[in-house]
Amino acid sequence: MENINILENLKKIIPEEKIKENEPMKNHTSFKIGGPAEFFVKIDEIDELKKILELCKTNKINLTIVGNGSNILVSDKGIKGIVIKLELKKVEIKNIDIEKREILVDAGVPIGLFAQKLLKEEISGFEELSGIPGTIGGAIIMNAGAHGKEMKDIVTEITALDYEGNIHKFTNEESEFQYRKSRFSREKYIILQAKLVLKNGKKEDIKSKMNEYLQYRKEKQPIEFPSAGSTFKRGEDFITAKLIDEAGLKGYSIGGAQISEKHAGFIINKGNATAQNVIDLAKFAADKVYEKFGKKIELEIKIIGKE
Repeated sequence: MENINILENLKKIIPEEKIKENEPMKNHTSFKIGGPAEFFVKIDEIDELKKILELCKTNKINLTIVGNGSNILVSDKGIKGIVIKLELKKVEIKNIDIEKREILVDAGVPIGLFAQKLLKEEISGFEELSGIPGTIGGAIIMNAGAHGKEMKDIVTEITALDYEGNIHKFTNEESEFQYRKSRFSREKYIILQAKLVLKNGKKEDIKSKMNEYLQYRKEKQPIEFPSAGSTFKRGEDFITAKLIDEAGLKGYSIGGAQISEKHAGFIINKGNATAQNVIDLAKFAADKVYEKFGKKIELEIKIIGKE
């Protein structure tokens, strides 16, 4: 389908002000890197999402779903077709008993804002994850974790949409959570909502823990620079950042991309880095680590867009 026709069809589904053409994805990723999306739309209604899925399926239009863009690297050539930023942002809290609370949280809720909401409601059990960038949906897809806790430890049910427009519910077990992946990272589903079970706590204790973890991030991670979070996965029998460091690569740069001097597991954007700079640097690091230690390291970030 021609782009002019895609635009006209999108206008029939959502207000024109929610549609951007040739929108630079660097404006929508934490890496501040990425070429233009042919069409970039924000969606806050499931019915709108279903209609766009049908439009894409019928006309064979490429569709990409993003949240806060915090674990992705977008190609310098951009993204073909339609990019949807999900902005489903409801949070509902129910009492289960004197100790436990059930929380229904939409996929588009930013993790930081969710953590603040839980703090206000004096709900404990999310503090370790409170500093993770991104949204609830993205955190579920990759089973995000920090400080010994992962999403799988607190999620009881996932509501997701398949690309045919059907809604499904998955238990924790059915979600097949593993280290930095899940059923949703390999199968075509769009996360809509998660159900969590957490405990009541005291505001001062929750706040103290959140501050402790935030201070740790400030000291140990290069959060002052644009990045996509941890660039590489942890190895099964090794710490990837340690091997990159021991290979002498801290501070090594290609173009505007640099292996952080603070934490070797992060590639950062020191200024005007391109996606290709990051890809080349990640490959260079992987080759050096394999050459020196015989260990294969894998990317944790997802590369999307035109090749």
